[in-house]
Amino acid sequence: MSMQPVPWPEPAPEVATAIRAIYRGKRQVPLPVQVRDELGEVFADKAFAGAFGREGRPGWSPGRLALITVLQRVDNLTDRQAAEAVATDLTWKYALGLSLDDPGFDASVLSEFRSRVIAHELEEKPLDLLLSALQERGLLAAGGQQRTDSTHVISAVRDVNRVELAGECVRAALEALAVAAPGWVRQVLEVPGWAGRYELRADSWRMPTSKTKQEELARVYGADGYALVEAVYAPFSPTWLRHLPAIDALRVMLIQHYVRSTDRRGRQVIKRRQDLASGGEGLPPGRYRLASPYDLDARWAAKGSELLWNGYKVHISETCHLAADTRSTDPAMRPPNLITNVATTDATVPDTAMTEVIHQHLARRGLLPAEHYLDAGYSSAELIVQAREQHQMALITPLRSDNSVQARTRNGYDRTAFTIDWERRQVTCPQGQTSTSWTPCRQKEQPMIVAAFPLSTCRPCPVRNLCTSAQRSGRHLTLHPRAIQETLDAARAEQATPAWHDRYALRCGIEATIHQAVTVTGLRRARYRGIKKVRLEHIVCAIAVNLIRLDAWWNCHPLERRRTSHLARLEPALTA
Repeated sequence: MSMQPVPWPEPAPEVATAIRAIYRGKRQVPLPVQVRDELGEVFADKAFAGAFGREGRPGWSPGRLALITVLQRVDNLTDRQAAEAVATDLTWKYALGLSLDDPGFDASVLSEFRSRVIAHELEEKPLDLLLSALQERGLLAAGGQQRTDSTHVISAVRDVNRVELAGECVRAALEALAVAAPGWVRQVLEVPGWAGRYELRADSWRMPTSKTKQEELARVYGADGYALVEAVYAPFSPTWLRHLPAIDALRVMLIQHYVRSTDRRGRQVIKRRQDLASGGEGLPPGRYRLASPYDLDARWAAKGSELLWNGYKVHISETCHLAADTRSTDPAMRPPNLITNVATTDATVPDTAMTEVIHQHLARRGLLPAEHYLDAGYSSAELIVQAREQHQMALITPLRSDNSVQARTRNGYDRTAFTIDWERRQVTCPQGQTSTSWTPCRQKEQPMIVAAFPLSTCRPCPVRNLCTSAQRSGRHLTLHPRAIQETLDAARAEQATPAWHDRYALRCGIEATIHQAVTVTGLRRARYRGIKKVRLEHIVCAIAVNLIRLDAWWNCHPLERRRTSHLARLEPALTA
């Protein structure tokens, strides 16, 4: 398929005339019309030229397909419904510059477009183009305030237990082989026997309730899986069969969930792995453990004791305004809060691992904030120092409290009761005694310092019970390097003040953005399989939310304006 980048045509005269006649005098102008009038050719074809060749059958404009994909998510349409809207909806024809008699395209074109975008790693290109256009119009700029939070995303596959996963991996491999090499399957496998065991999906029939029968079924699945992999890797089998994704998923499942051994009689024994707590061989960590043969990137994760899900996690960053600014500025004049970055990971990636990644994405777009509001999951003293030194940015985030016994019980001398002399590499206790050792070390792969007081000093101390309970040594203090420790102490002291809590209240607004994305675009349930497709889906969702907010602002009713209750409307009359 080929594509020659060309400018979008202007809206057809007959379409523009019909739009003006329909919406003349109406305050609310449809979103597609507003987007075309305000942003013009927001997704230029040349930005997607790398995904298309110069020769071959001419394809549809990729820039307009990108806009269609976003409008599809705004209205929560399927591919077939979106293709129908291109052919019949006047507002869409206006936005795309199509003539009144343009028949549109087949719905499969949208799927092919998404596949090309993913194959050429252009997932973030539509969001980059929109943010660049908004920067040119003065609606976005570096500095100011932004906030970030994450939410869980449920994968587009069924949840299965370990036995069902084993059976479904074998079944998926058989289905893939039957399609890719039906002749090989007939020659190597006893088709009736295998088809009888794996005709139905593992989750479409009731599993046996007996633990013994479940173990027997799991061993059958394991034996079949090993036999199938050995047949695929046999010298007489085509080597390309080994590279089928379903075969690779089967191999990973067997390694993660089964163990093969030989008994005293030389017979092969296959058994399921058990966790170490049960005396077994151990299971792989959750970040590596396969959850489905149909989505190799989805992972199981838990958040607290109430949320357990199989899938992904999405991090959303948006602009925001301080409370003082919102009181002094008319919401109708102030640009709306806009999403500046979306990052998608598997469900096991911790939030702290994404803080610097998000900053790098914002720096690439020229949208680094002066203040970044985050919850405790993204924060650490190291990240605060890193953001300040590398990006000249302040992280407004609570840090975890001191977890020492003295700090938790508030009955004794915690770290803040000691004075640190960094030049002399000494620590002075509340009783005026100084430490005698200063030992740099590494704890959990992080550089630390351990300052220790001698037993001869601590044992006769009259307030020993307020300082340490150690009987064979004196008090020990574990410190971070100077810049990090001073940042940690200052942040903990500041976040205990009411002024800091009033300032940090700005972060909670990101919850409303996540709610809007979930309600309007279905952000929390993936429509596609694989992290690359899910990432593209989330980027399109972010663009859709931005256009919805811009449309409300262009129509002079910003989303920040909340409804006023009937009781509140009586207040001016009562105070007059």
